[in-house]
Amino acid sequence: MFSSILIANRGEIALRIIGTCRRLGIGTIAIHSDIDTTAPHVLAADDAVRVADYLDIGAVVAAAHSSGAQAIHPGYGFLSERSEFAAAVAEAGLTLIGPSAEVMEQMGRKDAARKIAVAAGVPVVPRGEDAGFPMLVKAAAGGGGKGMRIVRAESELADATAAAKREAAAAFGDDTMLLEKYVEHGRHIEVQVLADHHGHVVHLFERDCSTQRRHQKVLEEAPAPTIDADLRHQLTSAAVDLARHVGYTNAGTVEFLLDVETEQYYFLEMNTRLQVEHPVTEMICGGIDLVEQQLRIAAGEPLGIEQDDLFIDGHAIEARVYAEDSFGGFLPQAGTATLVRWPSASPGVRVDQALETGQVVSTSYDPMLGKVIAHGPDRESARRALITALDDTAILGITTNAGFLRTLLASEQFRNQTIDTGWLDGADLAAPADELPRVLAAWIVAMLAATERDDAFGADGFRLGGPHAPTRVPLDIEVLVNRAAGTVSVDGEVHEVRQISAEHHTLVAEVDGSRITATVLARPGLVEVSYRGQRHVFATPDRAVGVQAVGDGDLTAPMPGTVLDVRVETGATVTTGDVLGTMEAMKMEHALTAPFDGTVTHIGAAAGEQVAMGHLLFTIADS
Repeated sequence: MFSSILIANRGEIALRIIGTCRRLGIGTIAIHSDIDTTAPHVLAADDAVRVADYLDIGAVVAAAHSSGAQAIHPGYGFLSERSEFAAAVAEAGLTLIGPSAEVMEQMGRKDAARKIAVAAGVPVVPRGEDAGFPMLVKAAAGGGGKGMRIVRAESELADATAAAKREAAAAFGDDTMLLEKYVEHGRHIEVQVLADHHGHVVHLFERDCSTQRRHQKVLEEAPAPTIDADLRHQLTSAAVDLARHVGYTNAGTVEFLLDVETEQYYFLEMNTRLQVEHPVTEMICGGIDLVEQQLRIAAGEPLGIEQDDLFIDGHAIEARVYAEDSFGGFLPQAGTATLVRWPSASPGVRVDQALETGQVVSTSYDPMLGKVIAHGPDRESARRALITALDDTAILGITTNAGFLRTLLASEQFRNQTIDTGWLDGADLAAPADELPRVLAAWIVAMLAATERDDAFGADGFRLGGPHAPTRVPLDIEVLVNRAAGTVSVDGEVHEVRQISAEHHTLVAEVDGSRITATVLARPGLVEVSYRGQRHVFATPDRAVGVQAVGDGDLTAPMPGTVLDVRVETGATVTTGDVLGTMEAMKMEHALTAPFDGTVTHIGAAAGEQVAMGHLLFTIADS
């Protein structure tokens, strides 16, 4: 076994690998950019080396050499599926904790993997001229939903391909595109495999990752709830045969698309790395540690697992927590997490995360902050446990999708297992109501005003979603402990509030006879309430920071990011829906379109310019 390894990644996956290495007595070396100098994964590792860019192959290999590492674990994303990286690691005399460069080149690229699947007798999705419309334009390298566009007509193909190429180049350093049939109603089923250097291959059953938006997975579960034993056998056997056929080693995932209407399945691709959703597999397979298995395989040990020894134990569901405003157009979010509270460790609940109170979240990297996973004896118990865990998740200072995940899990569609890969893109999930959080915020400010004798906290109304408050030291809500029952008037209605307890920003109270638990952060001019995972922001009018009025024809930056291109000039005539320019944040592109027919009267940024959220980019005058 290795004495030390370098982890060529960041965030929660780096911490996940560090945890296993610590248990096995293996030293760890982290790498970090300037932004990540004090990130949790850097502080948790035994050593750390600065690199200018996580994608710089030469710098990563040099960091491994200089730190005395014997092997490199790539995690997922970044360099994890780059055959050039695998080759460079081998040439440097180091071990990559993953497959060989040759196998990675074959299976890591969707075009080459397709040919191998055909040779192995596995059904594949029609491609190229045979695809027809709707069509999926997708990157040949990488994954994670980046570099993908659905095209429904010939007229959309050029723009969709250009945008997908830019995303793929930024995310994977390769803009090769593939065209294939888009299955309107499909389920994304993937099979986890392990293979050692001695010819032994096993599968660890399948996962269903159909709940996804823009091909980015949101919820994942294992086992797949809608397939029978016969189909499970077909899928897992095909995955093992494919891995054995290509001489695969280490952990990998074979992905399939199941057409709901025809029940035909197609090979999609093979991910030659550990998957984000690997915890659900670990939880239904008796707690097997896939990272440990990766390390042992890479060190040359025979796989100590027999297929007949593996069986499905219950059900597990994973929720990916992103820094995004899911109820505001899924726009990426950035800022300082002023308060972070993940669910407490409990039987059946697991949290893999790398976000702490006071940490800055930027748009430089993927928006995933962590994962909350729940396991139960059956799917319904796992679903309910995950809802409870998300209720206990509170992130203030920035907006996340935790409340959206909770809403999605509670939806009839997810509960009844009717979601396919395209459902979420057209779904209209209502944002959680803010009535109870609003009452709590009003009552808290009223009580603070009475306690602090501070007119700035007068209970004279609130404004939902107010502008950002100035940075101040948060007020401790523990001053509310033992306050007597009282009433508060909100929007003309009187509500009775009785506090039960208030400790470390967790408030338990009865509102009009119903008990609720919320996480609260109060400071001058601002009260944030996290209730059932959803962040609600209330600003007191007397302390609100003034913002420039924005007209109907003004398009402002919906998030901090980089302007990729500007497609119009001042004086240009545009029609509703015309793309005026594009922005990039969190490695994803976002188009800015004309809200109505008119004339461009103002352009506020040039291509390549970094802009803050709210920056005025375009003004359109009504024609």
